[in-house]
Amino acid sequence: MSDPPAHEAEGHVVRGGRCDAPLLVRKLPREVPFGFLSRLMPTSRSLELRMQWHPIPRERAIGTVRSARAVAETELEAGGSEEVAELELEAESAHDLERRLASNEQRLFRVGLSLHAVAPNRGAVERDRTDLVRRLSALGFVPGIPRYQAAAATAPPSLDGGESRPAGYWHTLPTDAVAAFFPFVDEAVLEPGGVLIGLLLDDAAPVVLDRWRHASYSWGVFGATGSGKSFAAALLALRTRWMTPGLEVYVLDPLGEFDGLAEPLGATAVGLGPSAPARFHPLDVPAAGGDPRERASRVVVALRALYPSLADEEAATLDAAVVRLLEGTERPTFARLAALIASESHPGRLPALLDVFVAGSLRYLDRPVATPPPTGSLVLGLHDVAPEHRAFQLTVVLDALYARIRQTDGPKLLIVDEAHLLAKDPATAEFLDRLVRHVRHHRTGVILLSQNPDDFLGTEGGRSLLRNLRATLLLHLPEVSEAARRFFSLTDSEAGWLPKCRLPKEAGYAEGLLRFGPSHLPLAVVASTPEYELLTRALRRTASPSDDADGTARL
Repeated sequence: MSDPPAHEAEGHVVRGGRCDAPLLVRKLPREVPFGFLSRLMPTSRSLELRMQWHPIPRERAIGTVRSARAVAETELEAGGSEEVAELELEAESAHDLERRLASNEQRLFRVGLSLHAVAPNRGAVERDRTDLVRRLSALGFVPGIPRYQAAAATAPPSLDGGESRPAGYWHTLPTDAVAAFFPFVDEAVLEPGGVLIGLLLDDAAPVVLDRWRHASYSWGVFGATGSGKSFAAALLALRTRWMTPGLEVYVLDPLGEFDGLAEPLGATAVGLGPSAPARFHPLDVPAAGGDPRERASRVVVALRALYPSLADEEAATLDAAVVRLLEGTERPTFARLAALIASESHPGRLPALLDVFVAGSLRYLDRPVATPPPTGSLVLGLHDVAPEHRAFQLTVVLDALYARIRQTDGPKLLIVDEAHLLAKDPATAEFLDRLVRHVRHHRTGVILLSQNPDDFLGTEGGRSLLRNLRATLLLHLPEVSEAARRFFSLTDSEAGWLPKCRLPKEAGYAEGLLRFGPSHLPLAVVASTPEYELLTRALRRTASPSDDADGTARL
């Protein structure tokens, strides 16, 4: 038996004794959370979402996005538009989407969207549709009622999407946008062989990640003092050690918070500073091999960490002097480097800057190296180094560890605390970014710890570094800047929640937002009772006044 014929009235269709009132989306908002329809469409009402989508071939999709970006950039260059911020965002979003389409992280779809209120009579269906319009408008959608095209909006779809539809029905959307329209979303991540990162705040579902199965093995943890960064990093290191046979762990510890972690990790604690045995000499750069020019460039990067105001001309003079020093037969020292610089016809202020190595607080670095650090896992403590010298020492030690990583088989994990010390100067930010990208080729993952991601957004090297992190855990942040919100593609609700997410001292666990690919997962960092007791003892043994390792809830 065939279905009874449909009768179209103004704005709705009567079919089988029921009213179907369609609603189209003329314009979508800039952002919505995944699964938003589960809160938008109450289960007590007969409301429906009808979707059809057709994949756009990859090359055509890239061309479409590239054209949209070109239009936005042309309008920006022409000037005179009152919507400069919106055009800038459109161009930036198109650039990011083009990159993700090219790397197969996203696809582009031609999507048909319509929402429907369905009720026995016109009065009920209009009330439901009016309420739906109000809810959609509050989220930033621009809904539209097809007053005289209701039949076209409610007609069954064809296989090729070639049927007649009213304006506002078709949209071009990437994978993430399509996924956001699914009303029920399970965002739990369970990667076989991975480690537990935390439990989702919505339903306590576990999030388990395996760093070794992705293109980048590196993660970042950002949060204010007291947010639980140190505990989270120690917990991840411990769990990774248990799950990865033969793993070596290297911890760079500027504040002395991780000394007690050496024993649980099976590592050796090595102190650096004026009173510690000499382990590294800044002029001995093994990562560069025997090439004096390559070694010299790395020395200059380290000196930029000490003196960010170095001009390009001064850096070039230093570079040439270091090359001559390293090509000599005598052991390279800063005293000899200072003498070479002083012999230049126009040394400028460089002799005064190098005097800190000759007669100042860094003269201890010219001591002959006693013994190299022992093999195996290491916790390298820089807390005896003067605060103004820590960025310099971090660069020197990282370069030495890079040489070790290249020469060592098997998986390695490198934890860098206070990473912002290397993020502010373009040269050291680029150095850190390059290291994070290259160590993957030597089976090494990195965990970067810092208080504020904004420290990395001021330089191209810092931004590149953040883009190369496979997972980013944002713990409690006092505020979220507009730059951070845009860079991390945070929704307004996510940016508003991060300053409010609870601290370990108040909740018993750390709350944060895990960014993993397209997923943004609010979760709690939790530990089992043995983990909690072990790490709490280890971290409190060397807690500093700025320590944020207050622990997390026990399971």
